[in-house]
Amino acid sequence: MSNLPDKSVNNKPRRQSRIREAHAAAILRAAEDLFSRNGYNGTALEAIADHANMSKQNLLYYFSSKELLYHRVLENVLDIWVDKMALLDQEGEDPAEMLRNYIRRKVELSRSNPNASKVFAIEIINGAPHLKDYLKERLLPVLEADVQLVRTCIEAGRMDPIDPYHLFFLIWSSTQTYADFSSQIELSLGKDELEANDFQTATDFLTHVIIKGIGLK
Repeated sequence: MSNLPDKSVNNKPRRQSRIREAHAAAILRAAEDLFSRNGYNGTALEAIADHANMSKQNLLYYFSSKELLYHRVLENVLDIWVDKMALLDQEGEDPAEMLRNYIRRKVELSRSNPNASKVFAIEIINGAPHLKDYLKERLLPVLEADVQLVRTCIEAGRMDPIDPYHLFFLIWSSTQTYADFSSQIELSLGKDELEANDFQTATDFLTHVIIKGIGLK
């Protein structure tokens, strides 16, 4: 009798882990899609389960409540934005190049994650009841670091003396509109959906206006 280990037994936990991860990811995608359309109160767990092609009981195995699932969707959104948008990770670069990269990343997030942006917008419009503490813990420290970096550039005479907070508010609002109000933009441009060149045009325009507006080249 062979003493070799049974690979099928050794691989079983790994396969089960991959299956669980795939199911959890499918639930999160379905939840993000429906929350982006209907908000938290307008979305039922049964609808999310149907959208993920599974039973409600199966969904509850992965996420024990709608509130927990909603929090996970929101936290995933914020984690993506915080990880990809910080100016501080570019410290030492030319201020104009830092802001170009920041704007480009922000527009790209609106292109690649429009539903996530819409879920976030709906939550903020309603006063951030589910996200306020997480915003304080995750977003505000990064924002404060970026504000200080802009102030350092201003003190060094590398950009005009502007209010750093409102600089970021402007970038957030102008870039997120291509996700949150995509229907309005599509209608205005006479398109069924925005294309890659539309997002590139938006990036170029916003970069030009913001960079020149704060005295950079």
